[in-house]
Amino acid sequence: MAKRNDGVPIDDPTALAKFGRLEVVAKLLVEGCVIGQHKSPFKGASVEFVEHRKYYPGDEIRHIDWRAYGKTGRYYIKEFEDETNLRCYLFVDCSGSMAYGDSTLSKFDYARQLTAALGYLLLSQQDGVGLVAFDTKVRERFEPGTNPQKFQQLTAALEKCKPGAETSLGKVISQTLPTIPRRSLIFVISDCFDKVEALTAALKRMRHARHEVILLQVVAPEEETFPFRSPTQFRSLEKSGHRMLVDPHRLRKIYVEQYREFCEALQKQCTGMGIDRLKITTADPYQKVLGAFLDSRSRLR
Repeated sequence: MAKRNDGVPIDDPTALAKFGRLEVVAKLLVEGCVIGQHKSPFKGASVEFVEHRKYYPGDEIRHIDWRAYGKTGRYYIKEFEDETNLRCYLFVDCSGSMAYGDSTLSKFDYARQLTAALGYLLLSQQDGVGLVAFDTKVRERFEPGTNPQKFQQLTAALEKCKPGAETSLGKVISQTLPTIPRRSLIFVISDCFDKVEALTAALKRMRHARHEVILLQVVAPEEETFPFRSPTQFRSLEKSGHRMLVDPHRLRKIYVEQYREFCEALQKQCTGMGIDRLKITTADPYQKVLGAFLDSRSRLR
């Protein structure tokens, strides 16, 4: 098992999670594995003023144009080229299916640790970070900013969230897209357990709005291999009280084939839309995932 110089294990997500709150885990991971090893794939080169946009709750007060307020009586934020290029939203799936975890951390715990690490990495390079946590509707949201306090805001919001209802990415996109004022980098962190048509329609809307979209599909190892042998009762994590007793031997071949078809269809759609998709299992070390992603982004620059 790989360790930092101070003995902290960084290969095992479950072991890493035992070191405390999300804030601590993210710093251990990023400072130990990423910073200094990878160049930022998100950096721009210009700080040229571009335009004004309306103020939204969560925006940094220091960016308010007080002259514009004096003339109009309304709050406007000054937009700069580097800020419009580097604004990042982290969309995190908090639906019930994300609560699943058997041999590893739950998908939700893995996803929010990964999200916290991404947020810390981006903020350490002065990139703007915001959050949208959702299931059937937006549960937590704040706008991107580069203030170091954004990291505490991010981890506090993620720790507050609990897996809940069904996934409704399409509905959430309908609510949020009109309020994302300019082209942004959007991470969608989800198990993607939805109909391919509905999921890709939501992603397509993001692309049509000129946002750069990165899909991080988080799955459990059992969802990949379906290793169950004896008769097993499956309980829905999204529909209360819904249970089904099945014979895994009879179901496995059908499940594996349908799961493979689903992943292939999703990949095909993402490729066609110019969306980067990375499938991750909850057994994968975080630094391996982040390192592979950053390397791939650097090669595209």
